[in-house]
Amino acid sequence: MPYYRSVGEVPRKRHTQFRQPDGSLYAEELMGQEGFSSDSSLLYHRHLPTAIVAADEFTPPAWSRVPNLPLKPRHLRTHKLDACGADPVLGRQYLLANDDVRIAYVVADRPSPLYRNAIGDECLYVESGAVRVESTFGALGVTAGDYVIIPTSVVHRLVPVGDEPARLLTVEATGHIGPPKRYLSVRGQFLEHSPYCERDVRGPGEPLLIDEEDVEVYVRHRSRASRPGASATAWTRYIYAHHPFDVVGWDGHLYPWAFSIHDFEPITGRVHQPPPVHQTFQGPNFVICSFVPRKVDYHPQAIPVPYNHHNVDSDEMLFYTGGNYEARRGSGIEQGSISLHPAGFTHGPQPGAAERAIGADYFDELAVMVDTFRPLDLCDPGLSCEDPGYAWTWSGRTA
Repeated sequence: MPYYRSVGEVPRKRHTQFRQPDGSLYAEELMGQEGFSSDSSLLYHRHLPTAIVAADEFTPPAWSRVPNLPLKPRHLRTHKLDACGADPVLGRQYLLANDDVRIAYVVADRPSPLYRNAIGDECLYVESGAVRVESTFGALGVTAGDYVIIPTSVVHRLVPVGDEPARLLTVEATGHIGPPKRYLSVRGQFLEHSPYCERDVRGPGEPLLIDEEDVEVYVRHRSRASRPGASATAWTRYIYAHHPFDVVGWDGHLYPWAFSIHDFEPITGRVHQPPPVHQTFQGPNFVICSFVPRKVDYHPQAIPVPYNHHNVDSDEMLFYTGGNYEARRGSGIEQGSISLHPAGFTHGPQPGAAERAIGADYFDELAVMVDTFRPLDLCDPGLSCEDPGYAWTWSGRTA
């Protein structure tokens, strides 16, 4: 994370004696990325964070993926996946995936178990509802429109709050997710041209202390693939001697953090601006962009909707999460829809959209885009909610 935070009690110097009221030492835990060569935080536990009393292999809910064949644009209606009774981790319904990223949707009405993703960072987007993100770093409340970045290996749980279930789009990386490098100075400060800055970012504000023993934690971790093409991941269920939420203080640059899409300041121009102006985060071989309500192109001859374009190096996934997405009018796109426009297919606005948009000065749209630089496969839940007629909406014909 680009800036330093200190929460709770920490000693004046790192790696020095820091004692509990009974005279025993607090247990230090350094959580760092890229060995000891990148961002880190130093946490102080009441108990040893290494003390486990049991470990068992765990089999999560099964899902599989298949190539996008025949190659064509897809429309997934996530609100058809509205079965409740799910938790925000084990209840995820995977839609699209490749070897760099997995994209899922979940409608959650109960807390997740304690969970640690030891493969990569996760980015959660809250479509609706509210969630309390509890972790070893403290608690963080998030609501509709919030992104949450949870760094690799942070023990956490997600607790829906309020009267309605939480709808979450989840993006699981195989590496780290953060602000685009072009927004940051060499020392990690947001630059003046960045569409958001440190004031827009929220992190845990105080420790979260729970005193329990023999606590389950589910860990997803790297493993050798059991067969060609299989996902090289596995799960283990640990029993910790003491609850991991026993951290009295921490400091550093690595922690769960939230940012609201409503705080993203759009970059506009006299003629249509390409998707990189909407970029919000970058991950390994993918980017995440935010399309927000904004003033549109103001050249007197401007056509505000996108031109037909062929991104030869990337698949484009767009999650429609509010407002009126003008370029897709007439295609069946609705709240909660996901469109997938793969590399190898030229895509663009629906018939008539360019003419209709002329003279518009404002677009009221809200969408989250994930562009990947390897092809996205289709997962079982995604296929189950697909609109099979979407690919033919530009021609007005049926298959």
